[in-house]
Parts: sequence; structure tokens; C-alpha cells
Amino acid sequence: MQAYDVQSRQALFVRCCLKDTKRRMEANVMQTFTQNLIFSLNATIPVFLMMVFGWCMQKVHLLDDHSTAKINQFVFKALLPALLFMDLSTADFQTVWDTKFVLFCFLATVCSIMIALLFSMLHKDKVERGEIIQASYRSSAAILGIAFVNNIYGEATMAALMIVGTVPLYNVIAVITLSLTAPKDGEKTSPRALFLRTLKDVLTNPIILGIVVGMLWSVLHIPQPVILSKSVSYLGNMATPLSLIALGASFQVGNAKGRLPVTLGISFIKLVLFCGIFLPAAIWLGFRDEKLIAILVMLGSATTGSCFVMARNMKHEGTITACAVMMTTLLSAFTLTAWLFVLKTLEYI
Repeated sequence: MQAYDVQSRQALFVRCCLKDTKRRMEANVMQTFTQNLIFSLNATIPVFLMMVFGWCMQKVHLLDDHSTAKINQFVFKALLPALLFMDLSTADFQTVWDTKFVLFCFLATVCSIMIALLFSMLHKDKVERGEIIQASYRSSAAILGIAFVNNIYGEATMAALMIVGTVPLYNVIAVITLSLTAPKDGEKTSPRALFLRTLKDVLTNPIILGIVVGMLWSVLHIPQPVILSKSVSYLGNMATPLSLIALGASFQVGNAKGRLPVTLGISFIKLVLFCGIFLPAAIWLGFRDEKLIAILVMLGSATTGSCFVMARNMKHEGTITACAVMMTTLLSAFTLTAWLFVLKTLEYI
């Protein structure tokens, strides 16, 4: 009888321990989920609010079409190149260079572009296909990537390498697709003239020039005087808020009618499909922690606001792009949280 009582107490003790462990695990899971949700909301909701602010400024007539167009040109030709130069010129690529990682980012981007191209073929209006392709594959890699990784790990060297593997390709393909699908203004263009125009657009694109100069500056170890670095940082730090404000001010709710299906398709591809395809491949190749977070940002972050700036500066309407930026920015607060939660739960980060 005594032995039975001892066994009962032991069983009760074990059950209590198991219940306590389960409660602790559930509490840890909820704490992790809450922290990831707050982190993602802090990263994405302010971006969305800046666009809403720009839209409100347009409604109260503090910004009009002319001023918004000028802001777009200023951001495209001056601020975004300064931002990319600021990010790339200060990265020590030779110390942290990882060819396998850069190649993966490059090849995943190529495959993403092909998927976006196939999706765009479902759209009847050929002029809008360039916007659909660009909005489907271009992430906020340069603008949000470094901040996102740095916020988690305290450094962003892998994010800088991810930028090398993706951002130049992002911009080259964007210039080509937007040039090939731009409205023709009633004039017939020969294949040779179209090729030369596209080549000129690529070689003179301010964003691409900013990337090239920034990479050369880093590789050649050219010192940056404090005056230069501070001046460039002032310009670069203005790029994101001004581009988002101009995007919001340019957004016309009336023009967005009928664009919801294609916008939802872009959002699904951008936030869910790419991650579902390429994250397992990245894990299989052995990428973990900071590298995996950089890949997640590359694949699953919102469509960058510079898409809209580039589309408008290359004679596109920009409505699909604006809708895609706003939709993916809003939804990415939840999809990025979900992907982070999955990777954390599986102990890959």
C-alpha cells in the first residue's frame, strides 16, 4: 500500500512537471510570436503610414501632380543613388565575401524574374506587363534589408552581400522590362533603336550608377572623409521617406478600381510563393542565421517603393505598382512574421 502511495505521488509529480513544462513552452512560444509580430509591425507599418501621409497631403492640396512628379525625379536621380552608394561603399566585401551565398541570391533572383514574367503573360494589357514583372520580383532589399538584419544580429554584412547579388540585377532587369513595355506614343520603333534605347537606359540609370560607384569605392578601399560620409548619409536618409510620401500622393483610389485581382496575385507571389520555393533550397544548402534572414528579406519583403519611382520616370502609369507596394507593405507585416516564426521554431535562426 505504501509502495502504491509512493508511486502515485511520483506519477502526480511527473504530471505536474509535464504540465509546468508545457505551460512554459506555450508561454515561450507566445512570447516569441509576440516579439516577432511587434518587430515586423515596427518595420512595415511606419512605411505604410508614410504613404498614407502622402495621400493625405495630396487630399489637402499641399502636394499636387506637378510637385509629386518633381519629388519622384529628385528621389530617382539623386536620393536613391546616394542611398545605395552609402550602403555599398561602407561594406567590407573582401573580408566577408561568400561566393556560394552571392550566387544563390543571384540565381534565386533570376528564377523569381522568370516566374514574374510567366505571371505577367496572363495579363492582357502588354503596356502594364512591365509593371507587373517589376512589382512581383523587386524587394525592399537595399532599403529594408540592412536595417532588418542589423536589428536582429547587430551587424548586416550578409545583407550587404545579398544586395550585391540582387540589387544590380533588380535594376538592370527593371530598366529593360520597363523600356520594352513603355507606351510608344504612336511611333514605331525599330528593333535596333529599341535595343540602343534600352542599353542607354541601363548604362545611364542613376540607381545602377550608384551601385557601381559604391561597389568600386568599397573594393578600392577609398577613404571617406567625414564631410563626404555625412553629406551622403543626409541624402540617403531622405530617400525612403520622400519616395513613400510621393508614392502616397500619386496614388489615385479611382484608378485602382479593377486592379485588385492582379495586385493580390503580385502579393501572393512576392510574399508567399518565392519564400515557399527558395527558403527550403537555402536551408538545404546550409544557410543559417544572418544569411537565412538576408535571404528571407530578399524573397519575402514588400515590393520596394523605388519601383513606383522608376515606373513613373520611364513613362508608365504606375497605378499597378503603387497598389502592389501598398498591398505588399501592409501584408508583409504578417507574412514576414509567419516566416520568421517558422524559421525560429525549426531552429534555423
